[in-house]
Amino acid sequence: MKLRVAVIVVAAGRGTRFSSDGDRQPKQYRDLVGRPVVSRTLDAFLSHPGIADVLAVIHPDDTALYDQAVAAIDPVGRNKLRQAVFGGNTRQESVRNGLLALKNGNIHQVLIHDAARPFVSHAVIDNVLEKLAEGQCAVLPAVPVFDTLKRLGEVTHRLETVDRTGLWAAQTPQGFDYPTVLEGHEKAYQAGRTDFTDDTAIAEWQGVAVSLAEGDPDNFKITSRSDLDRAKKRISMTDRYNSGLAELGDVRMGTGYDVHAFEDGDAVILGGIQIAHDKRLKGHSDADVVLHAITDAILGAIGDGDIGAHFPPSDPAWKGASSDRFLADAVRRVADRGGRLAHLDVTIVCEAPKIGPHREAMRQSIAGICELPVSRVSVKATTSERLGFTGRREGIAALAGATVRLPFNDEDCT
Repeated sequence: MKLRVAVIVVAAGRGTRFSSDGDRQPKQYRDLVGRPVVSRTLDAFLSHPGIADVLAVIHPDDTALYDQAVAAIDPVGRNKLRQAVFGGNTRQESVRNGLLALKNGNIHQVLIHDAARPFVSHAVIDNVLEKLAEGQCAVLPAVPVFDTLKRLGEVTHRLETVDRTGLWAAQTPQGFDYPTVLEGHEKAYQAGRTDFTDDTAIAEWQGVAVSLAEGDPDNFKITSRSDLDRAKKRISMTDRYNSGLAELGDVRMGTGYDVHAFEDGDAVILGGIQIAHDKRLKGHSDADVVLHAITDAILGAIGDGDIGAHFPPSDPAWKGASSDRFLADAVRRVADRGGRLAHLDVTIVCEAPKIGPHREAMRQSIAGICELPVSRVSVKATTSERLGFTGRREGIAALAGATVRLPFNDEDCT
């Protein structure tokens, strides 16, 4: 039997941390590159083939704003959208109202999502649905915590470092067996508990095991105005790169390889990010082996020599130079040919330092240099099983692949 899955999009909040004097419009109805935030969020679920019903929980004062948001939704899939229901004084009350509204809808599983997370991908939704299909009653999409965390002591007023081991940053949609999550909310309501910060917290209180599913760093919540600015930049960049990309039919692939040895120092620069280490990389420039490999991969894709041909190490002008200049020049050369960089993939080979905690920062850095959406940048790491110079911790190697799309040129065919 195919299970019927519904989604509750919680959109009843007032967004007090977002609003300012004279501008009280809730964040979920703010313009996000031509459309309200919540309309983009609803579209993500309405377009998913595994979702049968989508229900928004809104504030009674926002009916007109919600109607405008619905009008901006893609008509395809709009038949899945149920009549919105009104929320309560807290997020917890709003979710309960949504769950009760689904009570007679033959719903088997439910996803609960924040309206202010418009970048939820089908991949994240699939990850949650797969866990539910395996028999889990509560599923939390999350990403590992990479940033160093500090706690201010209440008594000492001194900062303490918090161990990040096993820490995850929670996201939505959180997935549940419908009868189980409804029962949990009803028990919390009867007990007068209104202090739960998310729905998996109610499951934990209820004694239901919560399973982790892979989230996505891009699935961030718009909480502040800077978050909205970040969201606008992300959409503008994605639209700019996707628009017309299919018209560039000459698809090229280039590879790059670079290696630098260690020398005495206290940090390495990889992917434009400085990482504390007991060595540094030796080179004429800043020795960023990652950016060098990517630069060569791009130049290889367009048949334009290599990094040494354009920035010879014998030239004192490049001594100590930041490698982002080399990479930006390679990207410019693609643009000068009327092309676009479509995707980057780099593998870092080393025993140390650990790359995992810095992977996302590298992706963001490389994407920024290349003016790419971060989703088009892949950073991986491996060891050489203690074999060779990298295995002996004598240096770091990087291998890169670049996909470039160019307009067809008759001269290239002769």
